[in-house]
Amino acid sequence: MLVLGKVALGLGATLAMCTAYVFHEGVIRVDVDEHHRGGEHVHFWVPATTVSAGMRLARLAPQHPLEQAAEQVKPYLPVLRTLAKELQKYPDAEFIDVTDPEQHVHIATVNGKLQIDVSGDDETVHVQVPVETLMDVADRFEDAARSAREEDWRVGHAKHSAVFDSE
Repeated sequence: MLVLGKVALGLGATLAMCTAYVFHEGVIRVDVDEHHRGGEHVHFWVPATTVSAGMRLARLAPQHPLEQAAEQVKPYLPVLRTLAKELQKYPDAEFIDVTDPEQHVHIATVNGKLQIDVSGDDETVHVQVPVETLMDVADRFEDAARSAREEDWRVGHAKHSAVFDSE
């Protein structure tokens, strides 16, 4: 019985540590409510760590689209990196609050999370992303772009080597 208790304690401690690691960056929250008959109501919370981990795992798959996406966002990566770095300096700040007769848009950082709220007559959208996740996304895209450049270099180098070897 004592052994069973130790095993249960070990498993419980392992589960607690895994949970703490998965949620250490916070949670990405997306809530979408359509305000019409038959409208959709989508609400999901995802540990922010899964975004970085997912981007790392995607690079392992053959023919993954992450390198292509990295090339497309490459001009914006310095802006994303600077934005994330600057947002970390303002963990609780209001940036935009616009109200008109049909919509209300509110963009702020709350407790270190970028929060975007849009309320309109037809739908309400709330998105909350930890600022640290923005930096992780920029890092993963830079890794993918670097990997693509290295692969292009290897392919080009192999072609040149084949030309010189055949002569």
